[in-house]
Amino acid sequence: MKKKRVFAMKIAVVTDSTSYLSAEECQRYHIHVVPIPVIIDGRSYNEGVDITTDDFWDKLRTSKSFPSTSQPPLGEMIQLYQQLGDDGYDTIISIHLASTISGFVNSLRQVNEHLENTHVVVYDSQITVKLMGYLAIEAAKMAAKDATVDEIIARLDAVRATIDEVFIVDDLQNLVRGGRLSNASAFIGSLLKIKPLLTFDETSHEIVAFEKVRSRKKALVRVEDIFQEALDQVDYPLRAIVIDGNDPEGGENWLKQIQTKFPNIPIERGYFGPVIGTHLGEKSLALAWMLDTDKA
Repeated sequence: MKKKRVFAMKIAVVTDSTSYLSAEECQRYHIHVVPIPVIIDGRSYNEGVDITTDDFWDKLRTSKSFPSTSQPPLGEMIQLYQQLGDDGYDTIISIHLASTISGFVNSLRQVNEHLENTHVVVYDSQITVKLMGYLAIEAAKMAAKDATVDEIIARLDAVRATIDEVFIVDDLQNLVRGGRLSNASAFIGSLLKIKPLLTFDETSHEIVAFEKVRSRKKALVRVEDIFQEALDQVDYPLRAIVIDGNDPEGGENWLKQIQTKFPNIPIERGYFGPVIGTHLGEKSLALAWMLDTDKA
């Protein structure tokens, strides 16, 4: 009796523009990126398509109203998934920004009822920026090696559990206006000379302010101390990212400072584009870290 042949499933990886992957990375790993809209003075721009990060900060200085963000139209997502199905992809792993800062993930959970030629697995990264980008890259690498959906999701869960980050913002008002800061009332009254440290809460995955520091300089040092504490607690290799919101000089200076203090940790630069910049504001800085998937 002939053995039945088992064909490997063909899996596509989709993410959104807040992953801030480069065009080269998207091409190399065959990752499909969906732009998130940002709205300035009533006009909608697709992040990374018809508005660059530099354009965004320029427009912000002259805008008459506070910018906002939106979700990509569900119809366009269905169209993309159907096209990938037509291209032969049995399954699509769609990795997107935290459901606590956008309803996009939850909106996508209904797409399968509209699809006939493929199946979409929607994955909540519980984060955003290049940290999410690395999750997409990891999924794409595994898909290229014919890993199963269950294997990929298990790996994403394991890598996601290693992610941590601390944000320093100049002004909490951006997060407060957008309703993205869950414990705003505890910090609003004392912001004159305070630099609050923010993170994604491990349990709720919401953005929370967890500590008050008296100056930006002291805030940077405190973040470095938190990173050292994280390093002392793990037994796996980490990679780190210094991320800035239209503060390249501040980001570069902090990068050099961190590299001097942690010479054995690979540290790269990242940026907050229009969508995340809308919520964090100009001159925001962050240090983020996660498992170095190139080594483990």
